[in-house]
Amino acid sequence: MSHSTVNQEKHYWKLWASSRDAHAGDMLVQKYMPLVQYHVQRISSGLPKNVSKDDIKSLGLMGLLDALQKFDPGRELKFDTYASFRIRGAIIDGLRKEDWLPRSVREKAKKVEAKIEELEQKNLRNAEPEEIAEALGMDVTEIYQITQEHLFANVLSMDEQSTDYEDSESPRFSIKDSKGLMPEEQIVKNELIDDLSSLISQLNPKEQMVLSLFYTEELTLTEIGEVMSLSTSRISQIHSKCLFKLRKLLSSEFTPF
Repeated sequence: MSHSTVNQEKHYWKLWASSRDAHAGDMLVQKYMPLVQYHVQRISSGLPKNVSKDDIKSLGLMGLLDALQKFDPGRELKFDTYASFRIRGAIIDGLRKEDWLPRSVREKAKKVEAKIEELEQKNLRNAEPEEIAEALGMDVTEIYQITQEHLFANVLSMDEQSTDYEDSESPRFSIKDSKGLMPEEQIVKNELIDDLSSLISQLNPKEQMVLSLFYTEELTLTEIGEVMSLSTSRISQIHSKCLFKLRKLLSSEFTPF
């Protein structure tokens, strides 16, 4: 970034912070739109095809606008970092409010889960995606996709599930510490991390690489494909297969007590 560009951006921030200048606001939105596109790409890669990317982009833009309204340039915090939290939060909150997983997919997910349980009890081992697909007369790619979508839906609905176990009519006089974990919760979390690490170590090197690049390095599936010299669809298949292998452990984490 050139020196003049930096000075220009500082000028826009000064105008925006002092008077909410409309032109300065527009220029800052244009400047940080790639950040919205980045998070839209990351989140939408795990969603069903029926979810419009334009809708996800609109949610992300709302998060960016919210970040511009609330950001204090005087604080020692990069706007990119602050905006990323707001953008991701706006997208996830928007998805939580919409039942975007079609009923047909939910019904198929139930059939898949039931068939997995049946095969595992019969064979006393983990069911393979290929044999599940054959038993249900479905394509194995569809099995991967349904498992991934259903898992993502469970993640999004965690907050709503937990409220089902609360009595809404009873008075509440306590303040919840949302940042802290109860001792027993911390123990369960540590055990889950250990179990998850153990399972990931059993994946093949290519699968471990995809998980690392996607969740640790935060690359998109397309970017991972470029790094590993594979097509985006192949990377998506590897990612789905990883989630399928980790399905049982991950699903148990999203079941409320």
